[in-house]
Amino acid sequence: MQIQQISAHPGTVPGQGAQREVEVAKYIDVTTCIGCKACEVACVEWNDHPFRETTFDNTYQTMPTTEWNYYNLIKFVEHERDGNFMWLMRKDQCMHCADPGCLRACPADGAIVQYENGIVDFQQENCIGCGYCISGCPFDIPKFNPKTKKVFKCTLCSDRVGQGLEPACIKACPTGCLHFGTKSDMVALANTRAKQLREQSGFQNAGVYDPQSIGGTHVIYVLHDATQPELYGGLPSNPQIPPSYTGWKWLAKPAGLVMAALGLLAVFFHRVAVGPKLPQPEEPPPAEAQPDTIEAKRKEKP
Repeated sequence: MQIQQISAHPGTVPGQGAQREVEVAKYIDVTTCIGCKACEVACVEWNDHPFRETTFDNTYQTMPTTEWNYYNLIKFVEHERDGNFMWLMRKDQCMHCADPGCLRACPADGAIVQYENGIVDFQQENCIGCGYCISGCPFDIPKFNPKTKKVFKCTLCSDRVGQGLEPACIKACPTGCLHFGTKSDMVALANTRAKQLREQSGFQNAGVYDPQSIGGTHVIYVLHDATQPELYGGLPSNPQIPPSYTGWKWLAKPAGLVMAALGLLAVFFHRVAVGPKLPQPEEPPPAEAQPDTIEAKRKEKP
């Protein structure tokens, strides 16, 4: 797939050929999700991660958050609306931001890439384990493997998409709440569904979650109440890349190069004006003082 951005490289970087350059997106309709977790199982199987035993902690949720070897998690939230109880279930994974904070924060050359179709992928062989991508993500998605000292996250099945297939989780969903296609098609589908919820199901605040504060995302949600995304397991209403990664990172490297150049110029002009500093030869002690010194040492001996 064609590469659009690479970590530690300002601007865009051309790739070598492409199989699918059109922007893609995953559509998630939380209003039709039944919490079956088929997508979780498909994700674990496709990525060849081991299944593990978990303990019941008074929730149907498999674990509190995604992990370095568990990219996809259904979040279960109990919610009361107009005196009635309802479940809010949201599929949590990497959002594949158009302006990815993880890529901005990463100082390792080539550890994170963004393809022209919008997918943000991690290249673990280039990861230095600094963890900056974790703090740069407004969705708290990348996770650190303490054994390998590498960071992992959902890749939107870039290997499958590169071969013209849809992500494994999409293939496994039994209710049709997950779809995959071009970004424009998925946004149109989401808007149509949100309109249907407002007009026919009584959810007056139904809408599409595709936050523009990070340039939009390549995973979009249809929510019962788009005015309160925090209800859905802590989905941020206005995700932002930390300011420390939006300013200084792109200034630090040029500033460092300028300072290094000034230092070299200073050394050059000093050499031209003053010349090299040569070591001064040590002066031998005066000849007349040598006998006295020898006599003093003789007297010190018993």
